[in-house]
Amino acid sequence: MLRTSVLRLVGRTGASRLPVLEDFGPRYYSSDSLSARDDARDARAYFTTPIFYVNAAPHIGHLYSALLADALCRHRRLRGPKTAATRFSTGTDEHGLKIQQAAAAAGLTPTELCDRVSEHFQQLFQEAGISCTDFIRTTEARHRVAVQHFWGVLKSRGLLYKGVYEGWYCASDECFLPEAKVTRQPGPLGDSFPVSLESGHPVSWTKEENYIFRLSQFREPLQRWLRSNPQAITPEPFHHVVLQWLDEELPDLSVSRRSSHLHWGIPVPGDDSQTIYVWLDALVNYLTVIGYPNAEFKSWWPATSHIIGKDILKFHAIYWPAFLLGAGMSPPQRIYVHSHWTVCGQKMSKSLGNVVDPRTCLNRYTVDGFRYFLLRQGVPNWDCDYYDEKVVKLLNSELADALGGLLNRCTAKRINPSETYPAFCTTCFPSEPGLVGPSVRAQAEDYALVSSVATLPKQVADHYDNFQIYKALEAVSSCVRQTNGFVQRHAPWKLNWESPVDAPWLGTVLHVALECLRVFGTLLQPVTPSLADKLLSRLGVSASERNLGELYFLPRFYGHPCPFEGRRLGPETGLLFPRLDQSRTWLVKAHRT
Repeated sequence: MLRTSVLRLVGRTGASRLPVLEDFGPRYYSSDSLSARDDARDARAYFTTPIFYVNAAPHIGHLYSALLADALCRHRRLRGPKTAATRFSTGTDEHGLKIQQAAAAAGLTPTELCDRVSEHFQQLFQEAGISCTDFIRTTEARHRVAVQHFWGVLKSRGLLYKGVYEGWYCASDECFLPEAKVTRQPGPLGDSFPVSLESGHPVSWTKEENYIFRLSQFREPLQRWLRSNPQAITPEPFHHVVLQWLDEELPDLSVSRRSSHLHWGIPVPGDDSQTIYVWLDALVNYLTVIGYPNAEFKSWWPATSHIIGKDILKFHAIYWPAFLLGAGMSPPQRIYVHSHWTVCGQKMSKSLGNVVDPRTCLNRYTVDGFRYFLLRQGVPNWDCDYYDEKVVKLLNSELADALGGLLNRCTAKRINPSETYPAFCTTCFPSEPGLVGPSVRAQAEDYALVSSVATLPKQVADHYDNFQIYKALEAVSSCVRQTNGFVQRHAPWKLNWESPVDAPWLGTVLHVALECLRVFGTLLQPVTPSLADKLLSRLGVSASERNLGELYFLPRFYGHPCPFEGRRLGPETGLLFPRLDQSRTWLVKAHRT
């Protein structure tokens, strides 16, 4: 029979204007188009990943979190100078009982274990092109100062008191659990043992005197915050889940442990017998990075977007906002939540031997290839499945064949012997569909293509705002397919540059296709930065012409001059994305197992 958690209190208890879509979309994107939406926002933006626990090596789930934040941050930077003030932090969470135990099991000191595993995360993120501006470790002195100051603020506001906590504690999850969140699981010998209902990790009964945070006082303020900010937590199902949690009783929260039991952490100021609860310690990292407790942090908070996994939603959507409100601060602006990755339909597990090494994947599929796969296939609302065959099929189809093949066709010397951006002929492709004349060659499907690509940047921006990067990539991929259909339909390889009838249309077909490629390359920069750079360099697009504010699609179609017309293409860069060998991939996997 399960015991009931008991909290005995000691001391006071009281409560206390985007372009109008006309005909085929916006005429062209001016420098104020995509960035206009940002004028109503804070000029600064601060993106964070969770800080990752160092009890084990990084896996693809960790990399996925970092890539989501990286893509959001890169897209924000591309919107132009008005949105250039951007920060992006990640790091490692290095305190807590789990670290203490893992170090002992490995025959290491906690410091040695933290140094080793934190270095693995830093190497992974560097290799994966994660463009963070800060990598924080909770063992740093600056973080200790921030945590102890934050503690002092909570205490000075009467939100901490001492009490005896008696109840279930899960060391793996580093959290206390009420009876309703604990169940019994059969053991190998027929007996049963208590586990967390949500994670399945073992729990143990704990009784000790700790500092308690008056979390119960914040149930209604948290409800008001979420109900008045429907996009505070995205996707919406997770917002709904948190509101459901808040319909239940919200008990006060133990925020320290006995230092005799947990010594690997930050001591409570003025009471060395207690160690600050690892989650309170860890969450303050988001403030440490922006200079807390110095006044400079206020220029970055709360213009903050947290990117987190669904397993730590409660800590970020209930505990953290409550701590912040308690300290007289606002909750973060957005909390973006994503689901997990499985492998061939199974949860990743050391015991199953199916944990996927992200560094191996970066080497096998290339950095840009694996970044593209995770962000193209990862859907935040539900768990996503990884297997090698899926990666190879997607990358060969969308990057090697569709996008790479399109670039090769349009820049091949046989079709484009002058290696330039050919001229656009307005009589062959008039801006009004349905016109008839001896020179008109454009068909209804061609106007549909122009419409799709003209509206693509805004569509992609909307998907980023809604934390749907996979939909942004799906939209780009759809337009790539449309553009290939356009080229295939008009077969420029069958046209002759020497023919006065063919030449204007041949140049126009290539011009349109190259303009589409320029849009695709620009929009892919947040996801595949090296591949996008390779594509744009081949088109002769300079670094200053790659922001979204400079993305004027097909201006000649709309009666404006095109700065690229007649410009020489950049140097040959080889295949944009070489096809992956499926059989070789499986052999590597078989060898590893």
